[in-house]
Amino acid sequence: MPKPTKGPRLGGGPAHERLLLANLAAALFTHKSITTTETKAKRLRPYAERLVTFAKRGDLHARRRVASVIGDKSVVHELFAEIAPLVAEREGGYTRITKIGNRKGDNAPMAVIELVLEPVNPKPKSAKKSAAAAPAAEAPVEEAPVEETTEAPADDTAADAGAESPEEGAAAEAAAEDAAEAPAEDDKK
Repeated sequence: MPKPTKGPRLGGGPAHERLLLANLAAALFTHKSITTTETKAKRLRPYAERLVTFAKRGDLHARRRVASVIGDKSVVHELFAEIAPLVAEREGGYTRITKIGNRKGDNAPMAVIELVLEPVNPKPKSAKKSAAAAPAAEAPVEEAPVEETTEAPADDTAADAGAESPEEGAAAEAAAEDAAEAPAEDDKK
């Protein structure tokens, strides 16, 4: 026998709570932001995020599972066609809850729950690795002018680079970079 959830449910029985959460989720997907009590918002968050995860999958089975929860086909279509592509790069955290104070009538704590549809800004995995990579990238640049001052080419590509005139602009700079890399590769051998 399944064990019932402990504590009070939203509005009474489990069937009422299930329908209440389904209606709140449909309103959230339609309006992108709704104002409700903190308790309802906290109960809605995992429910709505699970539906968005189904929508990101995008297959027929996922669409039917979401449609079994939300009866309105237009809301299901909006979730799959508009919301899912906007959060495709996001790995979770599709909703945001912001507390807005207490309700005037009964002093209930209120909150705004909204969909997070902004694009994800990828952060560097660690600052230490990027800081260590920067000096390593600067070291070959400092060595390159020293090797360019020597007039003897190391191989054929360096000889071709030396034959070009400095008036050719960007082509001459690219050839000079190739000439600088060639002697560095010979030194490694």
